[in-house]
Amino acid sequence: MTAARVEAAAEVLADIVHTTPLEPSPRLSQLIGAPVLLKRENRQIARSYKVRGAYHAIQALDAGERARGVVCASAGNHAQGVAWSCARLGIKGRIYVPSNTPRQKRQRILALGGPDVELVVTGSTYDEAGHAARQHADEAGAVFIHPFDAPATILGQGSVAVEVMTQAREAGLRVNTVVVPLGGGGLVSGMATWLKERYPGVRVVGVEPAGAASMTAALAAGGPVRLPTVDTFVDGAAVGTVGSLTYQVVRDLVDEVVTVAEGATCTEMLELYQVDGIITEPAGALASTYALSLAGTVPADEAVVCVVSGGNNDVSRYAEIVERSLLHEGLRHYFMVTFPQEPGALRYFLEEVLSEGEDIVLFEYVKKNNRETGPALVGIELDQANRITGLLKRMEASPMQIEQVPPGSPLFTFFL
Repeated sequence: MTAARVEAAAEVLADIVHTTPLEPSPRLSQLIGAPVLLKRENRQIARSYKVRGAYHAIQALDAGERARGVVCASAGNHAQGVAWSCARLGIKGRIYVPSNTPRQKRQRILALGGPDVELVVTGSTYDEAGHAARQHADEAGAVFIHPFDAPATILGQGSVAVEVMTQAREAGLRVNTVVVPLGGGGLVSGMATWLKERYPGVRVVGVEPAGAASMTAALAAGGPVRLPTVDTFVDGAAVGTVGSLTYQVVRDLVDEVVTVAEGATCTEMLELYQVDGIITEPAGALASTYALSLAGTVPADEAVVCVVSGGNNDVSRYAEIVERSLLHEGLRHYFMVTFPQEPGALRYFLEEVLSEGEDIVLFEYVKKNNRETGPALVGIELDQANRITGLLKRMEASPMQIEQVPPGSPLFTFFL
C-alpha cells in the first residue's frame, strides 16, 4: 500500500462520499493551548467514515463477484457502509452484527440497505459475529468485505487523511499531530500510509479504549493476539483481535498507540454534546479524549487534528454514559450499608453521615423483608470529587458497617 494508492481511492470516492468539515474546537484549543481541529466524520454518509472503505472495496468487485453477493461482520458502522453501498450498486448483502450493537445502528442498517440487505444478529462481540460471517461466506460463495484488514478497505479509509491535509492547508494551518480512533486499525493504517509518505513530520497517534486494547496487546506480543475479555461499551472500537495487515502498518508507521478509560471517553462525549453541540458515539470521542493530555506539549502555532469517527449513538445509552462519566470523575460512589438493629438508624445516616453537597441517588434494601434494619445498596453523588475524603471519615466513625463498592464489582451490573 502506498500514498499513491490512497490518492487513487480518494479519487474514486470524490463524487460518492461527503467531504466532511474540518472544524476548529474553541473548547479543546483553549484547554490544549494550540489549535484543535475536529474532522467531522460523524457527518459522513451513514454517520461514519466506514462507508469510505466499504464502498471502495465493493465497487472494485468484478461482475462474477457482484453476482455472488457480499457478506460482512460489524459492530454497526461498517455494516451501515456496506448496506448503503449494496443499495447504491445493486448488490445483495448479508450483514452480521453482535448482540451489543445499539438498536439505532441496527435500524439504520436496514433502512440504508433496504431489500438488498439481510441483517443477522449473532454472538456477543465483533469477533464472534465475524466468525459466523466468514462461515457463511465460505458456504455460500459470497465475497467477505472486511471492516479493517483488507487493502481496499484500508485505502478507502485512508482518504480521510487526504481531505484533512487539504483542508488544513487551505485554512493556512500547519498540522503537528493527527489523533485517530483505533479498533481493528483500518482507519489509522490508511491515514498513516498516506501521511507518513506525504507529510513524514506529522505525528500519528492511535487511541484505543482501555477495555479493548487489542493493538496495544499486539504490539507488546509482536503480533496479533486475542484479548481474553473485551469491554464492548465502546462498540465501534471493541475488537478482540486486530488484523495482521493493520498490525504491520501500525507497527511500522504509527508513532504511538495509547489507551483511554471508558469513563473518560464518556465525559468527553458529554462535553462534545453540551459544549460543542456534537453528537458522537463512544468511539468517536476517543481521539479528543486523548488530545486533552497534550496540553502544553504542542507549539501554539501548530494544530492537532482529532478524527470524530462516528455519530451513531442510541439516545437510550445516555443514562449509562452519564453514570460512567460520574464514576470516572469521582462524583458518584456506591456503598453497602448495614444498619444496626435499632430505631433511628436511617435518620442517623441521613443527618450525621451525609453532609452538604452529598446526595443519595440510589437506595435499595438488599433484603426486601427486612427494611429499616437490613443491608442496603446506597449510591451517593458529590458536587465536588474531593468531598469523598470527609464522607469516608464520617462513615468510618459511624456505628454502621459500611463497605464501598469498587468499580468493576459485579454489583455494578445493577446500575450500569
